[in-house]
Amino acid sequence: MTDEAVGAEVIRRLEAATSHNSLLRFIDGGTLSFTLAAPIGDCSRLIVVDAAAMGVTPGSVRVFEGDAMDRQLKAHAKTVHEISLSDLMDMARLTDTLPARRALVGIEPAFIGWGERLTPLVEASVPEAIARIRRLLAGWDEESSASVI
Repeated sequence: MTDEAVGAEVIRRLEAATSHNSLLRFIDGGTLSFTLAAPIGDCSRLIVVDAAAMGVTPGSVRVFEGDAMDRQLKAHAKTVHEISLSDLMDMARLTDTLPARRALVGIEPAFIGWGERLTPLVEASVPEAIARIRRLLAGWDEESSASVI
């Protein structure tokens, strides 16, 4: 699905470049729907990477953390999947398993439709999305270690 696949592509490249000893868990959530509720609830920190309609230039990358993520998901809750990410976050909230640290890395699509590869603008944004994820994780790690007594 052309640019709809950008999240899976970012995850694939990030996982390939990450040490096998890492504590990170990579999941291509594509069409897993309700089965994602358990892995989301098991996380203390969650980063979701997805094509996101934000009304900006195609290929733009934006990071939404915590409540900003929740607002972005509620505002754009439409999905081609059985259940939306917003629904999954609500399920986690209702079961008191919402990850304390959570973020959405959104990439503005240029084209959503049948195709075999990302459009050039979105393809060019993949390294930036990976860099944003690394910065986000590093910032969260700094905050965690700073609060240890």
